Amino acid sequence: MTAQASDQAATGRSEQIEKTTEATAGATAAPASPQNPPRALRRRRAIGIMGGTFDPIHHGHLVAASEVMDVYGLDQVVFVPAAVQPFKASRRVTSAEHRYLMTVIATASNPRFAVSRVDIDRGGTTYTIDTLADLAQEYPDSDFYFITGADALAQIAQWKDADKLFEQAHFIGVTRPGHNLSDPGLPRESVSLLEVPAMAISSTDCRSRVEDGKPVWYLVPDGVVQYINKYGLYRS
Repeated sequence: MTAQASDQAATGRSEQIEKTTEATAGATAAPASPQNPPRALRRRRAIGIMGGTFDPIHHGHLVAASEVMDVYGLDQVVFVPAAVQPFKASRRVTSAEHRYLMTVIATASNPRFAVSRVDIDRGGTTYTIDTLADLAQEYPDSDFYFITGADALAQIAQWKDADKLFEQAHFIGVTRPGHNLSDPGLPRESVSLLEVPAMAISSTDCRSRVEDGKPVWYLVPDGVVQYINKYGLYRS
């Protein structure tokens, strides 16, 4: 073989290798598209987290979650029934399973509502810092918006690892119209207030009404009323 023929053969092999490499790359690497955007361009999800005893859950909780979802453009709200609330440890609380199932029933009709067992399954006293840490594992690449009552938010300085909480979530205090959050120690960039008229409903009043034999229809979802009646909850 002459030197010229040898060079032509080598060139041919190089071109063939390049074509093969290009074909292989085209077969294995899916092009970016609106349905499959590059990871760097994917939008972080906005997840609302509503923690509470939910003893029982009522329409005030549901309206507040729905209103926060709309105002803040959330993708989803996750309800997290507590195992043992640190500020309610002395009060008799309905079993965690009853409270969890009532929450599932109450939220079932809304596809953008979900219920998490992270606090119940962890057991012991429920602390928000632990709730956020566990949910961060379940909802990666998400921004959290923690929804709570404005009265509870005013006591956040007493919560476990309070100085770290604002690094994990934006806190939204839902309140009755006309209520002001006056604590100057809360960082404005990490705390918001939202007026929700339905917050006039309270779990305490619902329990008292059931104990007194009064109806709670239209205060709590129909399925929850039926659940309370079926298991005889809140009756002395």
